[in-house]
Amino acid sequence: MNDNLIWKEEGRKIVFSCPIFSVGERYCRSPDDYLKTFSVLDASNWAIVIPVIETEKGREFVMVRQWRHGAQALSLEFPGGVFEKGEDPVTAAARELREETGYCAKTIDKLGEFNPNPAIMSNQVHFFLAKDLSLNTEQELDEDEYVEVVRIPWMEVLSGLGKAPYIHALMGTAMALYMGQNQKH
Repeated sequence: MNDNLIWKEEGRKIVFSCPIFSVGERYCRSPDDYLKTFSVLDASNWAIVIPVIETEKGREFVMVRQWRHGAQALSLEFPGGVFEKGEDPVTAAARELREETGYCAKTIDKLGEFNPNPAIMSNQVHFFLAKDLSLNTEQELDEDEYVEVVRIPWMEVLSGLGKAPYIHALMGTAMALYMGQNQKH
């Protein structure tokens, strides 16, 4: 490790807070000993689940279509969401899968974790592969969630990334992890 690259935090304060994130100022000293202020978004960690179903037609993903306010567009993506306070990553993934789709998985394997944007965000996003699915329940959506569950052939998802309705950047990360785990398609 190169210590000449490390900044040392000397303080912080929250300058804005809302239900899904807060904006903080971090006061950090550079390797050359000058003090600078950085803005950081603090949010809870997230789980994203890739639910896989093997059918007579081939492999399909269970996905969700929902409105995304930042993009002002419908997005087709893997189920996922925010960890509840004190929740471990696997429990969060299983809960989000169940709540958004009604599916439960016998197997949930962690594929990896990333920081969504380490320049300005402090949280982590955890990616999971869910297999041996069964439709056990109805959706349990939050009051502001409107989600349509769809099953899409995996190759259609792969070829659609980067084009509407596959606009969520973290879906590309999820697919890269999936492809790395499942190289013999």
